[in-house]
Amino acid sequence: MKIGAIQKTSLLEFPGLISCIVFTQGCNFRCHYCHNPELVLPEKFETTIVEEEFFDFLDRRKKYLEGVCITGGEPSIQLDIIDFINEIKKRGFKVKFDTNGSNPDIIEKLLKEKLIDYISIDLKGPFEKYEEIIGVKVDIEKIKKSIDLIKDFSIDYEFRTTVVKKQILIEDFEEIGKQIKGAKKYYLQKFIPSKLVNSEFEKETTYTDQEFEIIKGIMKKYVEICEVR
Repeated sequence: MKIGAIQKTSLLEFPGLISCIVFTQGCNFRCHYCHNPELVLPEKFETTIVEEEFFDFLDRRKKYLEGVCITGGEPSIQLDIIDFINEIKKRGFKVKFDTNGSNPDIIEKLLKEKLIDYISIDLKGPFEKYEEIIGVKVDIEKIKKSIDLIKDFSIDYEFRTTVVKKQILIEDFEEIGKQIKGAKKYYLQKFIPSKLVNSEFEKETTYTDQEFEIIKGIMKKYVEICEVR
């Protein structure tokens, strides 16, 4: 496992649980708005944390933590992600898995072996705009398969989209709604300029609160819950 960083405590990342966050190093997407360039761009990579150090930390924190959130980067590209999660589960922790949905085979394995308790898929936008948003080529059929998988399994899940006004028009949310029709939870994440994969996006903006209410109205025709973060 290439562990780029660890956040020792979070009260928000894993709904309903006190958790820590593991940030994996490396990603197969190049989303311009991504605020973790040190986990995405090889030229910005720093020294990784060895697994033993992380598991020692978990063993010391059993009384205080209930869950582990695995995010990135993109954790599904880690070669030993299955073994890593197995070790976490053996210690009695629940696992939340954040992914871009590009590796449905890994997602299916995690679901079938009941290795994760919550999964979050970053839905980048309408499928026809995906490559423009993520900055690389993508097999959309794999994204579609991942969406179908988590809707079919009895696991808690959410979809979420980081909203950059330049990239996703309000009318695009009709198409996004159709892509995840029948889903339980969908979160709109306001784009906040900070350190980014593409520094030119520092001048980009998101929608106003009033415009987000319009977007919520669109999405609520397709999903049970839609909220803004």
